[in-house]
Amino acid sequence: MTVPLRHFVIGLGFLLLGGVVGTLVLVDVLPGQPTLTHVHLSLVGWVCVTIMGAMTQFVPVWSGASLYSERLSTVQLWLLVAGLIGFGTSLLLGQYGWFPLFGGTMLTGFWVFVYNIARTLGGVRPWDVTERHFAMALGFFVLVTFLGVVLAVSYTHPLYANTPFTQGSLRMSHATLAVFGAVLITVLGALYQLGTMFTQSDLHGIDHSLRRVEEVGYPLGVVVLATGRLFEHTFVGRVGSLLVVAGLFSFSIILARRLYETSVDWTPMLRRYAIVAGAMAIWSVLAFLKWIQDPISPRTLFGSPELVHLLFLGVIGFVVLGTLYHIVPFIIWVHRYSDLLGLEDVPMIDDLYSDRLAAIDFVLVLLGSGVLVASEWVSLPWFVTVTGGVLVVSGFLIFITSMLLVIREHSPHSIVEIVVPKIVEKPEEESINRHQNTQK
Repeated sequence: MTVPLRHFVIGLGFLLLGGVVGTLVLVDVLPGQPTLTHVHLSLVGWVCVTIMGAMTQFVPVWSGASLYSERLSTVQLWLLVAGLIGFGTSLLLGQYGWFPLFGGTMLTGFWVFVYNIARTLGGVRPWDVTERHFAMALGFFVLVTFLGVVLAVSYTHPLYANTPFTQGSLRMSHATLAVFGAVLITVLGALYQLGTMFTQSDLHGIDHSLRRVEEVGYPLGVVVLATGRLFEHTFVGRVGSLLVVAGLFSFSIILARRLYETSVDWTPMLRRYAIVAGAMAIWSVLAFLKWIQDPISPRTLFGSPELVHLLFLGVIGFVVLGTLYHIVPFIIWVHRYSDLLGLEDVPMIDDLYSDRLAAIDFVLVLLGSGVLVASEWVSLPWFVTVTGGVLVVSGFLIFITSMLLVIREHSPHSIVEIVVPKIVEKPEEESINRHQNTQK
């Protein structure tokens, strides 16, 4: 239990830190490269660490296999945390000479994660749609981290003039593989499972055709778009961008249909998924209009400058927030209460968190995200934009508080015991474990 929870708790810390840095970016008070620091703290520190924890917990559950190595899942986390903290600090201080070291540390952490999950999935056959997406996401994690280290090295050892790409095009390709490849393909794979499970509905009719468009066209589109951006080839980039928006728009319809057909009560998870479905559809349409004109410009990296917060908060942010509202209580409930079923009264999973806090953080993040998205489309006074950032950070803070309260009140382990790995067992625990192993 402590391994995935450790990922989630540390990810929550990066969420808060990234939100604070992002708000300070709006008032331009940080030195160095604060925007890149904000992106890496939020995307790598929160989203990717959460993905690593979620895969560690649920790939064995979904696939009916044992996790290859629990020890590697601990190693991957601390390598990534150390590399990210060093990398973010270097960005703010402008110490680019440290990029290769800290970038290489993050790469090692990601590759340990990929190896561990790949070995877990290796003996599972046949793969379902979720497992196929996860396998593709692992490949994208390898590609994006490799390009990331090459990019980090280029800051201290400039690329040779005869290479077919530039530092700028390398950065574009790296970001494309990270956001649309590693992160969003993981998100789509998980939502195929979670979206049907928690709406108690199944894919039917047009859903199957839309799934084929997404499952085949979207990953191919990400590769083609990243390739077009790397070699600055407009036509190749345009083909890839069309496949990407077609895949995401198709999935937004699938998710919206699951939510529309649900027969269960709406939970914090499903409410946030509804925002995801709408934001994904709107982003797809608006990004298509921009990408059809110029898919390889730095201004259209994430569709357009006006679509950045819609993608990162509306799609990625809300899907992670919604999923954590189930994952964290679920893990704790299984290990604390599942064995007590039939023996005494136990709470339901949704009883572990506060509905009031869930409603407050939902409203704050939604309003703040709306202000930030609007500020990208129309000219708003600076204090209004900053207010939007403050609302989002406040919502994140309430969300973090809600999750930590669940852990404190219901987990058999304290937050400190979850975050800090147990290296040395107490003598009485060693004796108990030896006795249990002998009996087994």
